[in-house]
Amino acid sequence: MSLAETTARSTDRRRAPERPRLDPGERARLERAFGVPRARFLLGVPVALAILYWSAVGAEFDLAKLGEGAVNMGEFLARLFPPSWDELDVIVDQLVETLQMAVVGTVLGAGLSLVVAFGAASNVAPRWVYYPCRWTMNVIRSLPDLVFALMFVSAVGLGPFAGILAMTIGSIGSIGKVFAEAMEAVDDGPVVAMQAVGASPRQVVQYGILPQAGPLLVSYTLLLFEGNVRGATILGMVGAGGIGLELTTAMKMYDYGHLSAIVICIVVLVTVIDQLSAVIRRKIT
Repeated sequence: MSLAETTARSTDRRRAPERPRLDPGERARLERAFGVPRARFLLGVPVALAILYWSAVGAEFDLAKLGEGAVNMGEFLARLFPPSWDELDVIVDQLVETLQMAVVGTVLGAGLSLVVAFGAASNVAPRWVYYPCRWTMNVIRSLPDLVFALMFVSAVGLGPFAGILAMTIGSIGSIGKVFAEAMEAVDDGPVVAMQAVGASPRQVVQYGILPQAGPLLVSYTLLLFEGNVRGATILGMVGAGGIGLELTTAMKMYDYGHLSAIVICIVVLVTVIDQLSAVIRRKIT
């Protein structure tokens, strides 16, 4: 290295600005700020593990028992093959009824859920409306759809109408909460700007909140429809219409070939709906 290069490098080092030094008080404040999450994490891990162990013991979770029962599971799955397609027309009719139940239940459930969601969104509704709507959704969400299905079966009799009513009410508790949280998550900037120029509450909701939350609302509605298709198969087990009744009958009669055909058809239907919903969601996001 030449003398000139050595001199230039030493000059650059002399001219290089010194790294700023934190004030001792500021350094201590930052260390405390970053240390709190780490301390909480170190404390939370053993607490979480203790809760997990307590839950597993109380629920009698036993992997060894699962291993012992794997042979029985294998025998049950072996009985499902080959599937029997002798009553395919009955399966298709019941699947169509299940799909129809899901369509009507989704439309009614999404509409009522949207109405309740307006009251359950803190940036839309006043407090005297917000809390009753939230409590109502909590009560509905705490009850399984089967309870509503049994209630409506006793009220309107066996058939798909009871299943539609059960799906509609059950949707309010689940999807209504998601709708409300989607509205609460919108950007406040357009909302504040509209309020500043004197827009009415209806105009704020129509032009400031719904356009932002719209894609999420549509996406959640599609998820609700997928869930209702699967849920309709369960509601049928208590006489609320759909393929569930046929599924239950096949299980009780130990008609494994027919049961296998029903399960395959349900899987195909749910898969097709899931793929179509995914395409629609990609289009709107």
